[in-house]
Amino acid sequence: MDTDKQLNILREGFLVKRGHVVQNWKARWFVLTPDKLLYYKYEGSKRDSCQRGKILLKDCVITCPFLEYENRPLVMKLQTKHGVDHYLEACSREERDEWAADITAAVNNLQTTNGKSKTDKPDPAESQLNNISLSKVLDSMYDVHSGIKLSNHVEQGSTYSNCFSGSAVVDWLVFMQLVLTRVEAVTLASALVEEGFLRTVGLKSVEALRTAGLSGQFMDDSTALYSFSDSLKKRGSVKAEKSLSAVELSGKVIKRGYLLKQGHRRKNWKVRLFVLRSEPAFLHYYDPAKDDISPVGGFSLRGCLVSSLEDNGVPSGVKGNVQGNLFKIITQRDTHYFIQAPTHQEKMDWLDAIRSQC
Repeated sequence: MDTDKQLNILREGFLVKRGHVVQNWKARWFVLTPDKLLYYKYEGSKRDSCQRGKILLKDCVITCPFLEYENRPLVMKLQTKHGVDHYLEACSREERDEWAADITAAVNNLQTTNGKSKTDKPDPAESQLNNISLSKVLDSMYDVHSGIKLSNHVEQGSTYSNCFSGSAVVDWLVFMQLVLTRVEAVTLASALVEEGFLRTVGLKSVEALRTAGLSGQFMDDSTALYSFSDSLKKRGSVKAEKSLSAVELSGKVIKRGYLLKQGHRRKNWKVRLFVLRSEPAFLHYYDPAKDDISPVGGFSLRGCLVSSLEDNGVPSGVKGNVQGNLFKIITQRDTHYFIQAPTHQEKMDWLDAIRSQC
């Protein structure tokens, strides 16, 4: 059996994995080693000592981004040499791309070790962007089955319908193999904006277009919004609506990641995706096992008390033998939230980020 002392750990952390038999999504603790990806179950805020499974990386093929799950834009796919597919979701685009890069590096190292040369990187000079038909790209974006997905987005208290983020466009262009790199995707998307096929939506993308040059007019950013041009008269118009829930979800995302939270009633511990926002300052948490894009809970950070809990012994209010990397948030309504980070450094990072908003 593999143990942490025996393993050469390249990276570790939470990812959400789709099951093979029952195709539900569950958070698992993943450990990347030079030749395999191990995953473990978390129970009662602790990682199981026995691994739940492993993915052998030799001759593995990774697809990132993988965009066939409409409500899960942060998925990557790993296909083993035996044709078994594994679908893994990260908490952010940055986290997903870092995992993908580290896994790809491990796969390439295995190929080199076994006498195969690494795949040559594409020469930017060989890019065929100049030969791409923008009209054909647009038609592909409109495709009902494989095109880019339109959804509702919130920016500064306004909910915009029938639009998509800049990062979603870049992900889609790479996934459809219309470009080789994210840099090329930004260049192509900028051309779509320049020719009037796409238009800016909301303040962030509008300001970027106003202040940037041609090469920087499109933003590979999950908070910069775009839509199809009104002149095309397809897929409806973009509308902006105000609501109280939209206001609390409209702030700038400061930090996001997987943390463990103790339930208020049953006092059991579950992995949740936490998202910290500013202006207004809110902390929301989501169930990574569900496709619902709405938070299952959240609270304003105004007037909150945030404290780090000692690692020696079980703190008061914490159920079970749970200790280490814990912190507590008390809201203005005197609701107590007990949260555990995977590592001490992550706990300190979250404490600093949350305190900056209180």
